[in-house]
Amino acid sequence: MGVPAASAPREPGDRSVNGALEDAVRTALTRVIDPELRKPVTELDMIPSVRVVDSAAGDASPAARAEIELRLTIVGCPAADRIERDVREAAASVAGIEEVSVDVGVMDRATRDALIERLRGGRARMPFTRESTTRVLAVTSGKGGVGKSTITANLAVALAAQGLRVGLVDADVFGFSIPGLLGIEGAKPTRVGEAIMPPRAHDVAVISIGMFVEPGAAVSWRGPMLHRTVEQFLTDVYFGDLDMLILDMPPGTGDVAISVGQLLPHAEVLVVTTPQKAAADVAERSAVVARQTGQTVIGVVENMAGLAQPDGSVLELFGSGGGDETAARLGVPLLARVPLSVGLREGGDAGIPIVTDENDAAGAAIRELASAIARRGRGLAGKPLGVTPR
Repeated sequence: MGVPAASAPREPGDRSVNGALEDAVRTALTRVIDPELRKPVTELDMIPSVRVVDSAAGDASPAARAEIELRLTIVGCPAADRIERDVREAAASVAGIEEVSVDVGVMDRATRDALIERLRGGRARMPFTRESTTRVLAVTSGKGGVGKSTITANLAVALAAQGLRVGLVDADVFGFSIPGLLGIEGAKPTRVGEAIMPPRAHDVAVISIGMFVEPGAAVSWRGPMLHRTVEQFLTDVYFGDLDMLILDMPPGTGDVAISVGQLLPHAEVLVVTTPQKAAADVAERSAVVARQTGQTVIGVVENMAGLAQPDGSVLELFGSGGGDETAARLGVPLLARVPLSVGLREGGDAGIPIVTDENDAAGAAIRELASAIARRGRGLAGKPLGVTPR
């Protein structure tokens, strides 16, 4: 890094050497990432001061001690120990630094409010507008019990594994199950000023009403409260820069579907059904409502498509053809057939997404679905291009 080695001779209190070491320490600290805000601590105003002074530990030549001020965003920051440890390790990695002291404190309110405003980039409260570079995908179904939430959770993890920055909103307020499917039951968001920092699982930022209610509690709200909850998830939760935001929608065509259509009319919609004709008939209705709000239905996923037998045959417990029929009536492609899988069920119960298992057929089908969605990209319709015609 071009700084003197610890053993290099220098005069005690040499300002030129200490200044170079301070610059080197600041550079090293740019590699320390806040695990919630996903940005370097040096960009978050969390390191107001770095000072290098002579240490009494030196013998033949004076050693240097880095004195660092670290200001966390809130009192009781859940990542405090990790951030402090990473700061110490980064500073200690600089050649010439023999000791590191870290003064840990908390930002004042003005600094914290300015940080949140800067993170939001001066945008309107709704960050996921048509002009945003974030793709929004709502996963829906006509009825419950078709495995929509399981598909959604695994799809989010598969997309993140492909290198995309993914956020997941559990919009199924009454039947929330995403925290359990991802193994983060009991996880709580962190509030920083007016912003809510979502927990992360498998590199996916996740928010759910299940993180705000007591275990076993039921949610029984009417339309206005449901709308406010979904709106708050979209506006007050800080997901950072996302490539894709996925919403696990409640089944059917009720209040939440209408609210999401009003708030995110540009969203893409993925319809989940089973091979059973009765489920396929109902699945079409959720797509019709989505289209009425201006959303774009991009395809259908047929879940529970069959159970492989030891002799190589497939047992079609729920019949066949439902996914093809739904896709044909909607005029969209059937993007995936996800077979019945014991591993998929066990993984859901254990909070371990099946897409992390390279040997499971259901996991492979969902990974292929994620690749197809990632390849599709987002159209430019309605998006300003910053070009002025002459």
